Amino acid sequence: MKKGIEKAEILIESLPYIKEFYNKTMVIKYGGHAMIDDDLKRDFALDIILMKYIGINPVVVHGGGPQINELLKKLNIRSNYIQGIRITDRETMNVVEMVLVGKVNKEIVGLINYHGGKAVGLSGRDGDLIKAKKLTLLKNQARDMPPEIIDLGRVGEVTQVNPEILVTLDTQGFIPVIAPVGVGEDGRAYNINADLVAGAVASHLNAAKLILLTDVEGVLDRDNRLIASMTSKKADQLIESETITGGMIPKIRCCQEALAGEYSNNPDNRVAGVTKAHIIDGRIKHAILLEMFTRQGIGTEILSS
Repeated sequence: MKKGIEKAEILIESLPYIKEFYNKTMVIKYGGHAMIDDDLKRDFALDIILMKYIGINPVVVHGGGPQINELLKKLNIRSNYIQGIRITDRETMNVVEMVLVGKVNKEIVGLINYHGGKAVGLSGRDGDLIKAKKLTLLKNQARDMPPEIIDLGRVGEVTQVNPEILVTLDTQGFIPVIAPVGVGEDGRAYNINADLVAGAVASHLNAAKLILLTDVEGVLDRDNRLIASMTSKKADQLIESETITGGMIPKIRCCQEALAGEYSNNPDNRVAGVTKAHIIDGRIKHAILLEMFTRQGIGTEILSS
């Protein structure tokens, strides 16, 4: 009986959050260990299905770097990186699209459907969902010398999201699962960072939340303590003081852009932005539910102000 009462109390604790988020859109970037461990994959699918059944509209954007690396290795195609970005030539792009759209995306869709949900897989090519342009990377040279332009091949950045297909799927009760492949004006596919795609989709849908699943606890202070909540301005200060470093910086920048509704520095493409962004530990069972429906949460939330 005691355990039953405890479960009832958990449900009651979540009630205000269920009411607050009813009929709201949540964009979840799915990646890291949560995509590899079988138990965590099942838990993720169940979390997404539960959200849909209680009236929340989840949209999933996934990565797939390890799976891409695995196939490239089998095909004896060498991966080269500059500033942590994979150089994507024509041959590599074919593998990227094959893995992200043809394999990883369908596995996630199949998992959600197997556990009782209704998921549909998409890439940026579908309905011109994600418009992209070639990403320009500049490398500083000696003083008085112009920066060197680095050719990354078919690596892109988001210029526009056309959410009509996502709205249509939502009204029909489907859960969109998006592979981070965009389409350029020339009709060619571009490989885009999944965090950036999730942020852009969240902004264009005016989502209530953008949630990034990672393999870390969240944002930590200098004493390695979790920062439960901070503003975008505070995040800038922590980056400047080098409290936030390394791979966490692009995730913070992604969240800030999603909050501000700014993409590709294009003033004509400004959108409403998201209400809150969250960086959470996807290695924890039911991490999404714990962050959304409990008072304390488990990760770091970032607010615009």
